[in-house]
Amino acid sequence: MITHKQRRTEKGLCFKHYFKWILCFSFTLYCLVSFLVDHDQEDLPLSPSSFSRPNTFLTNPKTKFIASHAVFESKIHDHALIFPPQRPNIRTDVFNNMKIYVYDLPSKFNTDWLANNRCRNHLFAAEVALHKALLSLEGDVRTEDPYEADFFFVPVYVSCNFSTVNGFPAIGHARSLIKEAIELVSAQYPFWNRTSGSDHVFTATHDFGSCFHTMEDRAIADGVPRILRNSIVLQTFGVTFKHPCQEVENVVIPPYISPVSLDKTQKNIPVTKERDIRVFFRGKMEIHPKNISGRFYSKRVRTEIWRSYGSDRRFYLQRQRFAGYQSEIARSVFCLCPLGWAPWSPRLVESVALGCVPVIIADGIRLPFPSAVRWPDISLTVAERDVGKLGEILEHVAETNLSVIQKNLEDPSVKRALLFNVLPQEGDATWQVLEALSKKLHRSAIRRSNAFL
Repeated sequence: MITHKQRRTEKGLCFKHYFKWILCFSFTLYCLVSFLVDHDQEDLPLSPSSFSRPNTFLTNPKTKFIASHAVFESKIHDHALIFPPQRPNIRTDVFNNMKIYVYDLPSKFNTDWLANNRCRNHLFAAEVALHKALLSLEGDVRTEDPYEADFFFVPVYVSCNFSTVNGFPAIGHARSLIKEAIELVSAQYPFWNRTSGSDHVFTATHDFGSCFHTMEDRAIADGVPRILRNSIVLQTFGVTFKHPCQEVENVVIPPYISPVSLDKTQKNIPVTKERDIRVFFRGKMEIHPKNISGRFYSKRVRTEIWRSYGSDRRFYLQRQRFAGYQSEIARSVFCLCPLGWAPWSPRLVESVALGCVPVIIADGIRLPFPSAVRWPDISLTVAERDVGKLGEILEHVAETNLSVIQKNLEDPSVKRALLFNVLPQEGDATWQVLEALSKKLHRSAIRRSNAFL
């Protein structure tokens, strides 16, 4: 016989069990809804207002530096708005666990310049391609915690200010823009002052690299900006002899050629089509090389080529621009790569990528990534003083080892090493830059401090 007191006890126990079940169900439902809401918000497009949201840590001069990792974590990069996050096809464990922190600078230093679409695709656009590539390496080489970084990438685009007169990049603003960026990061972060910038990386992808001038005499006179001389510069300019524009730790990188453009050209060329152009060059060739400033363009080399071979049927020389220029390279056996104002040329990359033997005419040029690209095996080098003998030299090569050079050019790893892909790939130009930086880890403050522990 169940007493009244026992019934009350059983009802109480039932109520407790029921209450616990309701509480557990409610908590589970809350967690599920929260997850779905957060997940949906991550997938939603950013509102237009987010494009102009300032980085208060950088832009507020009253902000005091707080020595805490939390200050730098969970930051939203303005660059991600223009460069959507994607996973690269690149193995990053081979770089000795190197970590790079990419400064999130105000957009006036970089992404504002992308309003002009040329900024992404012209021959100086490696500064944009590298920035984009590094941002895609989050969780691999790129770190969002600067306290664990070996290097600090400072993304300043200086080659996108195109002249309204001739359309060429005008870089008179470069020094002041870089100086302003350095002042900003040195005031708001502790890392520049810790090493005087020796572990900071910049790009200089125009004629005379870190001298930031298109004319060599002016570049030499101005030299590398003093504020930059302790840093690392990734630049297209390089020579094998002492030069003021190399008086900084530097890595020679290739000029930018769009992989998409090259793929399109190759798809339009029949596989069976033979190369019907013996020697090719299209570009600026001055009949009278001394310009109004009194300087001689290409050290008269291109003028000598035109005068010596302009009527030679073996040479296809053109002075006017042509939209199908790359298709002509793909049809050619030898592609002339003479110096312009500077020694390097985008023709180097285009020729290699399209299987035309590059004929390099630029005394003392230092070529990009020699450990990955065996330049002596895939190209010819002709001294500037021997331009008048160019016809004889090329005929001799054609009769002897041309087929060997062409075979070497077919190696896909050679082409890959000179191209900056939309997403970095193993062995491509971004990979080569990372490998070069990994050999400079002695400049890393965190490595040096760990060595003393």
